[in-house]
Amino acid sequence: MAQLSAQHSAQNLVQPAYDFRPMTPGDLPLMREWLETPHVREWWGEPETELGYIRDMIEGHDTTRPFIYSVDGEPVGYIQYWFIGDHQNATWIADHPWLAELPADAVGVDLSIGDPEKLAQGVGSATLRAFAERLIRQGHRTIIIDPDPENRRAVRAYEKAGFRAIPRLLGKTGDTLIMQYESNENGPDR
Repeated sequence: MAQLSAQHSAQNLVQPAYDFRPMTPGDLPLMREWLETPHVREWWGEPETELGYIRDMIEGHDTTRPFIYSVDGEPVGYIQYWFIGDHQNATWIADHPWLAELPADAVGVDLSIGDPEKLAQGVGSATLRAFAERLIRQGHRTIIIDPDPENRRAVRAYEKAGFRAIPRLLGKTGDTLIMQYESNENGPDR
């Protein structure tokens, strides 16, 4: 019995493997399927419009970097990072003045769980933390995420992943909550 208990404990210590693969045109049908699910449609735009944006990213017409993420080899969702400095221009700042309050070398991330079977299992938080740590290893120091504050499920998941609201921006960002990743190496930009 003790050996069985030790084996069970060892199995519980095995961490899932998270993989981030750059998207290709071949991923667009899967992305369309995910964009059409009710839990994604609630917070993302029209699927055809979103696919157009992602197609532009894949083709290099947009600097945002799109990825399919997998957990233990199984594609689960979509994640991307975008460069704040590329959006610190008059057009973007007119609609999103908070962009001017962030360092130009900051990156923003966006995430969605495509597979509805993976909701409410901690997958989003763990994936986001792994992705943020990957970005830190690549040299990024300020990593933000900008959920709708009404999306409480996402806000809780982002907090669990290590993101915190930036106090100096509270109340200044309209229908967006600006949160920054805090790791041991990356203190908050307050």
